[in-house]
Amino acid sequence: MLVGRSLHGSSILFVAFVSPNLVLIEMLMIRNILAVIAGIVIGTIVNMGLIKLGHTVVPLPPGADVSTMEAIAASMSSFGPEQFIFPFLAHAVGTLVGTLVATLIAASHKMKIAMALGFFFLLGGIAAVVLLPAPLWFDVIDLVFAYIPMAWLGAKLGGAGLRRRYRSYKI
Repeated sequence: MLVGRSLHGSSILFVAFVSPNLVLIEMLMIRNILAVIAGIVIGTIVNMGLIKLGHTVVPLPPGADVSTMEAIAASMSSFGPEQFIFPFLAHAVGTLVGTLVATLIAASHKMKIAMALGFFFLLGGIAAVVLLPAPLWFDVIDLVFAYIPMAWLGAKLGGAGLRRRYRSYKI
């Protein structure tokens, strides 16, 4: 309870009660916001790390340049199916790890947060489809399987959807 006094010192101007529930709700909201930010950052780091790793595991075709978006678009016609394995894995695993981390950090609304992150990463995938001339088979597989299903899986692995009494038994 907060009590305020006038400048003269004796009369009470106001009495305000700060509800402990209000403080708790604000803390939960802050934790959920941090979960979303952490999910985006970590998912993006995993995505980019796997893209970079993919160039060392599966070599690019001779003469292919991946230094800029324009160079990637120009080189894409020389890519074989093996060059699309790591981009798919990067999109799927980045979304999975990002949503898993967000779900583990989030205090409430875990599945909603995971689906929002999945949609966020899906928007990035749609932008890549628009900007890069990848084969149609890759675009379809990537957009259908790499984002929303991985977000759902990350949420489930993070404990979303468990009944409240069982949440303390996370593995």
